[in-house]
Amino acid sequence: SNELGFFYAVQYQLFLVHPDSSDAEAHERFLQQILQNILAEIAPLLVQYIWQHQPFNLRYHPEKGDVPAHLGGVTEFGDNVEDEWFIVYLLKHITCTFSDIAAVVYDNDGQFLLIEAAEHLPKWLDPDSSENRVFLYRGELHILPNRTRCGEVGWPRDSVPTVVQALEVLHSHTESCLAKQPIRAALAKRLDGYPDKIQQNFHCAHCYVPAGIAVVLSRRPDLIAPAVSAFYLRDPVDLQACRTFHTFPPDTRVMTSVKFTRCLYAQLQQQRFVPDRRSGFTLPVRSHPQYRAHELGMKLAHGFEILCSKSGQSSSEKEASVSSNPLWRGFLDSLKKNGYFKGELEGSVRYKDLMTSAESFFRQSVTSTHCPAIQNPGQEMLKVSEDTSYSLDDLKNQEAHLPPEDSDAWLDISPQELERLLEERGGRGVSDGTRKTAPDEEVQEEEAGYSLIAVTQGMKNFINAMSSHEGAEIPRSCLAEPFSFDPDAVTSALDGLLGKFDFHNTADASKSSLADAGSELVEEEIQPLDVDLNLVSNLLESLASQAGLAGPASNLLQSLGIHIPPDADQS
Repeated sequence: SNELGFFYAVQYQLFLVHPDSSDAEAHERFLQQILQNILAEIAPLLVQYIWQHQPFNLRYHPEKGDVPAHLGGVTEFGDNVEDEWFIVYLLKHITCTFSDIAAVVYDNDGQFLLIEAAEHLPKWLDPDSSENRVFLYRGELHILPNRTRCGEVGWPRDSVPTVVQALEVLHSHTESCLAKQPIRAALAKRLDGYPDKIQQNFHCAHCYVPAGIAVVLSRRPDLIAPAVSAFYLRDPVDLQACRTFHTFPPDTRVMTSVKFTRCLYAQLQQQRFVPDRRSGFTLPVRSHPQYRAHELGMKLAHGFEILCSKSGQSSSEKEASVSSNPLWRGFLDSLKKNGYFKGELEGSVRYKDLMTSAESFFRQSVTSTHCPAIQNPGQEMLKVSEDTSYSLDDLKNQEAHLPPEDSDAWLDISPQELERLLEERGGRGVSDGTRKTAPDEEVQEEEAGYSLIAVTQGMKNFINAMSSHEGAEIPRSCLAEPFSFDPDAVTSALDGLLGKFDFHNTADASKSSLADAGSELVEEEIQPLDVDLNLVSNLLESLASQAGLAGPASNLLQSLGIHIPPDADQS
């Protein structure tokens, strides 16, 4: 059953390709043993990872309807699509290591693996005919072929096989089900770089934060994600808790190195925010060499304070020890075998920090029976802070030994890089930079401009356009041409505009124009404008209420090829 909700999430299921369903209890024990082996195999990759919202998680699911007993889970990944593709890599790795396992994965868009290879799919394969046909098996993508005649391998496209039927075909005719090489190549290209790409997606930055936050992040680096999200998704009610910082006072700030994912860093870095004067957070001038560290630390502190203000009373229920879980021993042994503890002596401070992270992940991903995300991050922050003693002087002394920051040049993208990415993702050729020149330059400038007539006419065309059962369609005349950024063309256009104004002898020109105005003024007939003032008024009011953010009015106008300039009225 589809468990995906409103949020961006990915669902995955692991099936035994040739299960022995004669004994349900034995089958469950076998799947639980496989679950333990899987966790032991991928544990080193999972513990070091910082998830945007929810971690990768697997649980036993009993047989239900036509779906046999299996291992499965759901992960909400929010804005970080790399979480989704990391999970695809994990599933490929699992099916490659455990040859009797086949994986199914889909998200809110459906079979996104097929979307990635859309240009290479056979014509008969579409969303309606792909159900229960697409599997990751033995580390490769497999698709049940379309059976057009009796005796052929596959399944007819006009009927949907059950999971059991599909697995039987996959097991009996594995070679015939292997996806064509271009399809597999498209998927391999998207996953290129894993598992090394995990480290590449991290970003370390210096942050000037209250000492309590530095201590919490040193023991629980994964808590950076809910803190950034709390700041990123803040509302006026949240900020009331940040008028005075009770939990993380700003007068204890120290410089520390914080590990983000690139997505989390971009979310924190790109938002403009001015703290309340009563908060005690002051920023140096922008030219200060550590301005960015101060700004990032200030934003992080707001996220932490917001979460702690929502933590409520401490839970009276003591968390069950992970050591009592039968899966924990194999999980821990795998971590030790793969060098997770980095040679630290058992009982040392660093060893305890690493063990805390491992236990936290295990508790979220394995033992939790509900949502796999951190249930109460504010409460966990307070608990870590209370359980950890630290010296402010020691933290200040460590400032001189911080590792260097990572460059954030990846935030900026050149026009050439943008062209390359658009070509790769869109599958279209890059423009050669040539452009057609209209015979009448004034007509071209008028078409490029923003006019109320274009707004009203575009809306009328959209409303009057014929729509199908699949939804409203943008009129073909409004569809934009394939995007191509030509810096030379932009420069030429600017030169053309600026060249119309002669800034020399401005005073003389003004006097001359005033002198001739009375004699050469010719009355021109004022042409009526075909403008629906009510429509324009409502559109502009809707745009103003968006306060510069994305919204229905701006999205609709942009899809019609109409770009409204920003509101210059600051009143």
